Amino acid sequence: MFNFKRCQAEPVEAFFIMNKTKIIWLIFILLAIVSGIFAFDFYSQNKWINCILFSLVSLVCVILAQTSALSYIRKTEKLLLAIQKKDFSLFPKTEENSLVDNAVKLYYQSKEEHLSLSSYKLLYEEILNQLEIGLMILSKKNEDWEVFYVNPVFLEILEIPKYNSWNLYEKKASDFYKIIEQTNYENSQEFFDISINENAKQSFSLRTKKVQNAKHRFCIISLESVQKIIEQKEKLAWNNLMKVISHELLNTLTPVNSLIQNLEYIANQEFIDKEDQQDMKESLMIINSKSKQLLNFVDDYRQVAELPKPVFKTISLTNIVESALNFLKPEFEKNHITIVNSLENQIILADEKMIERCLINLYLNAIYAVSDTIERTIKTEIKTQNKRIILSVEDNGIGISKEIQDKIFLPFFTTRSNGSGIGLTLSKSIIEAHKGYLNYKPLEQGSRFEIWFMD
Repeated sequence: MFNFKRCQAEPVEAFFIMNKTKIIWLIFILLAIVSGIFAFDFYSQNKWINCILFSLVSLVCVILAQTSALSYIRKTEKLLLAIQKKDFSLFPKTEENSLVDNAVKLYYQSKEEHLSLSSYKLLYEEILNQLEIGLMILSKKNEDWEVFYVNPVFLEILEIPKYNSWNLYEKKASDFYKIIEQTNYENSQEFFDISINENAKQSFSLRTKKVQNAKHRFCIISLESVQKIIEQKEKLAWNNLMKVISHELLNTLTPVNSLIQNLEYIANQEFIDKEDQQDMKESLMIINSKSKQLLNFVDDYRQVAELPKPVFKTISLTNIVESALNFLKPEFEKNHITIVNSLENQIILADEKMIERCLINLYLNAIYAVSDTIERTIKTEIKTQNKRIILSVEDNGIGISKEIQDKIFLPFFTTRSNGSGIGLTLSKSIIEAHKGYLNYKPLEQGSRFEIWFMD
């Protein structure tokens, strides 16, 4: 049954609990007023002792009322100050005063948010600390820059301790500091050589990135040793090469070893019949074939590893292209390939035979690439860009899948059943011996290999 009296009593009780502080304060105020009235009455009657007594009571009540009110204000101020200074070492409890209660709730809400941000910051810093490149983040306050974050790799590269003040780096790493100043803390990318602690100069790759919002401005600096980059790539290349060599040796020597064991077994027999003799002949033929295969593999490796030094002469790049095209003319005609040329007359300082060999390798790759195409076209172009001579060989063939594009210049890597896998490797080595570089660019249909020559 619905209890109306109970419903009436609960709000009244809640009212008194929630407003206990106010009620106490009102009691003190009322006592102060009543005592003041009595004091005035006794004053009118010249009853000085009573007047002084009730005046003191009134004063005490006023002081208690004020103290009661101020205590909650001070508690609230203390919590708000702690929030402002991010001091979350307090453990305040909720009270019956609504002002204090709201301040406590705000305190714990801010504390939780602060702990979450601290956790994320710790996580981000740990991630940045694991990077293999040097990283520094500068923040601008007023007109001065301060170090917001710096990872251990950055300090290791410059061989300096950690400083919070950016100006200190001007003394400890002056060359680096000047370079950053020259970028004006804007977006930039450059290579530079500096001496660290009076040692020999080292090459570094430097990138700066400007990040700015309405209130803050940051400058992200990444620093990486060029020598370290080269060493890592060389290590990766050697690891890949050793995998290829190991695979080739195992594929060749494993069946040879098995055949040799079989020959030893036959040779140890007192009588060798015709069937065993035939087995011996077949085994020897296979061993001979595998030996030739291994010798060819070693010879291919020797060509890459022992590339002769180029004999530089002033030659016409157009003449080299025409010579390579004439050499492969029968192959072009056999495969019904259309040759398109756009050749500027450029003179370069190079080894004619080595450049021609490089071009022949590129053309042979292009011939294979267009073999499954109906309309087969190979285009050769010589042009200049930014005062650099560029020779490109382009085909409309099957192209190279994204999965293997980063492997095409590795020694002995090939997707062809009859390929040696050294054509592109050798071509790249030849161009690098001429202080240029060879790169690959995928097309919507086909591929383009570009040779960039030095000035």
